[in-house]
Amino acid sequence: MALETGPDSPVPVRTVSRMLGDWIGKLGAIWVEGEVAEFRPRPGTRMQFLVLRDTEANVSLSVVADSELVGRMDPPLEAGQRLIVWARPEFWSGRGSLQLRARSMRAVGLGELLARLAQLQATLAAEGLFAPERKKPLPFLPRRIGLICGRNSDAEHDVVVNARDRWPAAEFEIREVAVQGVNAVREVTDALVELDAIEDVDVIVITRGGGSVEDLLPFSNETLVRAVSAATTPVVSAIGHEQDSPIVDLVADYRASTPTDAGKRIVPSFAEEDARVRQLLERGRAGIIRRLEIEIVFVGDARHRMLRVLDTRVENLANDVHHLLARTRSLSPAATLERGYAIVQRADGVVVRNPIEVNVGDDLEIFVHDGRLHADVTSTSQPAHEENP
Repeated sequence: MALETGPDSPVPVRTVSRMLGDWIGKLGAIWVEGEVAEFRPRPGTRMQFLVLRDTEANVSLSVVADSELVGRMDPPLEAGQRLIVWARPEFWSGRGSLQLRARSMRAVGLGELLARLAQLQATLAAEGLFAPERKKPLPFLPRRIGLICGRNSDAEHDVVVNARDRWPAAEFEIREVAVQGVNAVREVTDALVELDAIEDVDVIVITRGGGSVEDLLPFSNETLVRAVSAATTPVVSAIGHEQDSPIVDLVADYRASTPTDAGKRIVPSFAEEDARVRQLLERGRAGIIRRLEIEIVFVGDARHRMLRVLDTRVENLANDVHHLLARTRSLSPAATLERGYAIVQRADGVVVRNPIEVNVGDDLEIFVHDGRLHADVTSTSQPAHEENP
């Protein structure tokens, strides 16, 4: 029944407390699952107190149980254990506190945990989250490496040291988070989302050391697994040792057997790449030398062929010139002079071909084979068959 209240008619604390107790008392018993966050045995007392917290959220409730009920637990109740509790909520009006009154408790056994994980794994596999075609290739040389790890952990050291041993210039963007316990899922997921949004982070490594199945449960959590699947940046899972296999290994783009293996996989080896470059340079140099040698031989052969062709051509041209010279000489006046003939030329340079072309008293120049003569015309005559004008 609602109360009508106001600043002039407030309700006493006892009344509110009693009403809360009445309302909570009507809820009835409920099955609750969680992890024992705190438990200190109280020998010789009727009641035992513990704190049960959610496995994925930072939420906890106090639980009170009979010592006899706690004593029958197998294995014995201890912090970190996962429990399933049949309990009824109770509100203590005097202290204003809420607690669960346990009526039955049992530990969540390893077999039950594994069965739940198998069921979740089958569900995610049916959705295609583990399909090979979804895997993104790792970059050859990442500009920056995102690293999610425990605070001051050996896993962080193994990844960083081994990566920089292979590639000394490797740069990291590190997020140290809880990798075990109630806060692990939230902190790892938040770090993953943050690193995935950084433009020059080209690969993200999620790592932690080995542990029990219970210790590694956060890395089989559905929320985290789906976050890894949704990441646009390639994700490397390096959880525990090689025999450990949380579900995040199946959805990651690459599953490293150990943190050390992850450090070796995310960057190339500088020594190997340097040797490969040197080998390629040497092969290129050798190829160029072989090509030059072939070209030199080719050019040499071509040169010899060209010289032979040129020699033949020159010889043929020389023969042609010789024949032309002989023909020219046979047709030239010099050849005629060699045979005893002479050339008569007037003083004005006109060659005399007929006696009528000169007059008595003209000066003539007579060319013979070995020189020339000067003469004066004393008389002229014509061939007998010609008539005088």
